[in-house]
Amino acid sequence: METAWGQGEKRMRTGMDECRQRLKAVILEKLDFSRETTDGEIKEMIDGLIISESKKQPIALSERNRLRQELFYSIRKLDILQELIDDSGVTEIMVNGTDGIFIEREGRVGAYGMGFESREKLEDVIQQIAAGCNRTVNEASPIVDARLENGSRVNVVLAPVALNGPILTIRRFPEHPIGMKDLTAMGSLTEEAAAFLSCLVRAKYNIFISGGTGSGKTTFLNALSSFIPPDERIITIEDNAELQIQGIPNLVRMETRNANVEGCKPISIRDLIKASLRMRPDRIVVGEVRGSEAIDMMQCLNTGHDGSMSTGHANSCTDMLGRLETMILMGMDLPLMAIRQQIASGLDIIVHLGRLRDKSRRVLEIAEICGFADGVIRTESLYAFEEEGEDGKGRVMGVLKKRGELKNHGKLKAAGISI
Repeated sequence: METAWGQGEKRMRTGMDECRQRLKAVILEKLDFSRETTDGEIKEMIDGLIISESKKQPIALSERNRLRQELFYSIRKLDILQELIDDSGVTEIMVNGTDGIFIEREGRVGAYGMGFESREKLEDVIQQIAAGCNRTVNEASPIVDARLENGSRVNVVLAPVALNGPILTIRRFPEHPIGMKDLTAMGSLTEEAAAFLSCLVRAKYNIFISGGTGSGKTTFLNALSSFIPPDERIITIEDNAELQIQGIPNLVRMETRNANVEGCKPISIRDLIKASLRMRPDRIVVGEVRGSEAIDMMQCLNTGHDGSMSTGHANSCTDMLGRLETMILMGMDLPLMAIRQQIASGLDIIVHLGRLRDKSRRVLEIAEICGFADGVIRTESLYAFEEEGEDGKGRVMGVLKKRGELKNHGKLKAAGISI
């Protein structure tokens, strides 16, 4: 049973919502859309209306500040989502229609207590996001990937595909990229394994990072890229620019483009990979391989672009090889043996990440591609995560243990690096 205090708080919140909607309508009526109105002018207008409103009915200072922020966000920013986007502790925002908003904080997903005032307002926010990065989303093209100004990744699904209202998913990335030292401090991998991977990156081994959704593939790729020598020319290719590669002056970043109503031709990852080969890259970094572009990626790895890296979705290192085979077949009809030879010749290392039951992200395996024999790609597990139980707080205990020795030392010797 709800307490009298709880009922009073709900009535107060309802009253403030009604006040916010009323004041917002007044502001929109007063705005002069024939000229550019500055943020300062809008804030002055909001302050004046709140002062007038508080003379009619007293409003606490904390409620005034909140009302001021909510009004400004609803007119100039992303409405109720803006506060969540500005909160560095929120890593994922999931909007299931006007009322069902969920957020992820510290690996835990929970409901958010607020919702959009209308379906129209949510759709306005979605159009604002899409227009901000030159994307188009409507009933004719109801699915789109976009990004916010702070680099957050956005996915939108509209009707008729989405049945319970517009669906908006925002993945927020850290303001400061997480480095390998941060990952070792969090227990994602050991210092020994990090040092080992550092040597492989500097020696230009081709590395593929696999894992499930939310396992930290992009974060790990960013961390690995910190080991790339700063005098190299790097080209990054992504569906949506998410990588935060630091310390590379000669860096070229490219992003795909969807077709739009103006008739712009779509530009795919395959197109960008082909274009990058004429740009004199030392390394090519593809944010994620998920389709027929796998064949172009493998051809890059087999034509002298050593040190290239990418990520992909899979449940294990072995499964990643199988997925690569399938994706290559999506782009070109080749004999399976030829595909496996291409993969075995091009890839050197697979790093598999996972998210454990305590929501922690760990490196579960580092495997070496040891060649092709008897119709099979040979792999050797170099490091594997071994669970050792749980502590008193339910956190999974374990360590990434060394299982084997690297067999292919050719690139290490060519680079003058010893492990």
